[in-house]
Amino acid sequence: MNGTTNAWVDGELAGCSLADERLSKRLRKLVAQMGSAMGQSIPLVCQDWTNAKAAYRFFSNGRVSEADILAGHLQSTRDRTAATHGSVLVLHDTTEFSYQREKPEAIGITKAINSGRDKAGRLRSHTVCGILMHSSLAVTTEGLPLGLAAVKFWTRKKFKGTAALKKKVNPTRIPIEKKESVRWLENLKQSTELLSDPGRCIHIGDRESDIYELFCAAQEVGTHFLVRTCVDRLAGDGDHTIADEMDEVTVKGLHRIEVRDNDGDPAEAVLEIRYRRIRVLPPIGKQKRYPALTLTVIHAEERRTPKNRKKIDWKLITDLPVQSCKDTIEKLDWYALRWKIEVFHKILKSGCRAEEAKLRTAQRLANLIAVYCILSWRVFWMTMLNRSSPDVSPTLALTGAEIGLLDHLVKDKDQKPRRRRTLSHYLTKIARLGGYLARASDPPPGNTVMWRGLSRLTDIGLGATVGTIIVGN
Repeated sequence: MNGTTNAWVDGELAGCSLADERLSKRLRKLVAQMGSAMGQSIPLVCQDWTNAKAAYRFFSNGRVSEADILAGHLQSTRDRTAATHGSVLVLHDTTEFSYQREKPEAIGITKAINSGRDKAGRLRSHTVCGILMHSSLAVTTEGLPLGLAAVKFWTRKKFKGTAALKKKVNPTRIPIEKKESVRWLENLKQSTELLSDPGRCIHIGDRESDIYELFCAAQEVGTHFLVRTCVDRLAGDGDHTIADEMDEVTVKGLHRIEVRDNDGDPAEAVLEIRYRRIRVLPPIGKQKRYPALTLTVIHAEERRTPKNRKKIDWKLITDLPVQSCKDTIEKLDWYALRWKIEVFHKILKSGCRAEEAKLRTAQRLANLIAVYCILSWRVFWMTMLNRSSPDVSPTLALTGAEIGLLDHLVKDKDQKPRRRRTLSHYLTKIARLGGYLARASDPPPGNTVMWRGLSRLTDIGLGATVGTIIVGN
């Protein structure tokens, strides 16, 4: 592999230092190899048994962890964040990687699911083995992914459903440290510490993140949160709830947004906006441990029930000041960016095919997925960079050798000379390598054509280098 092809790898992993230099070199080589063949198996990526065996040894090495692998990327995320201005959104979400194994205990059991009925009509169930990942992705308010700020992998030794737990004890009385949901607090603290500017960070999560302890943790470290609420908490002096207070609030304004119905056709939704600053109380069983907080509750509800899609009904809670409809719309727009972390997880599973890996233990799989995280972020970053900053210099994301190769491989449709080629110009060329047609009516290229194009560009660049060496000899 030549240096120009792997320039981005060296830059992204500059802050990564494993137990010895040989492991660090192997990591860089693996990231470059897998980046050139996203979604392919380890033997196909490595090309020969010697390199494949070295890859397997790397992922099973007890001195290598997912935290070690991601250390350089996390540092690069911090650097990219420091180079931006304004608020930074930290999107949090959990995803599950499922595998089929003869010995699921080697990976861990995540849940039990129904698998139909037997001949006697009795329900059957089987266990699913796999690992879970809770990730925190830093993005700008324009939606440009700056990189991961925290990642936590874990497995479940025994699946316990929420319904079963409620039969034994009130979950609100269990200390957060003993619950799986503590991951939300850990990632909030870790990502805030990494980015080194708590006041700029707004942590965004779905209804699963509606945790009172998370609100308090954010206050302790001086950062902010914006989450979708699902709990009707006690409010005021404890004689009523948040819903009671919000029922008293009149509509403060309307907000029109573009949506798509169940058939994918565009439509317009008109949202009624309400908001109020409310004194919110902790759960009854935890009122001695946690203080009351004054928070803002935002309610955005669609005026009419649509025919061909689910009605929009968002209830958000935040510690950020909201004093006008303009402030409210800004917070709604920020929350709408939460889906980007789901796109990141989709790239992991569809682009890198993380669930098709054949490694046999949770540790090895976590190490492999950590490498995939770096590759998935890069694809996502380049896709969104094409949309958020199309006019910047192409050298922001590409080397001179890659730019020259793209000019040679993908001829411009418009032959008129241009004074300056932009980043968007070259990212579109990469997408065309991946099957993008670049017609005037086409939307900007998506993640799929970008990862195909990047893989082809790396392969062609390697071939060009090898060809040059052969001719030179």
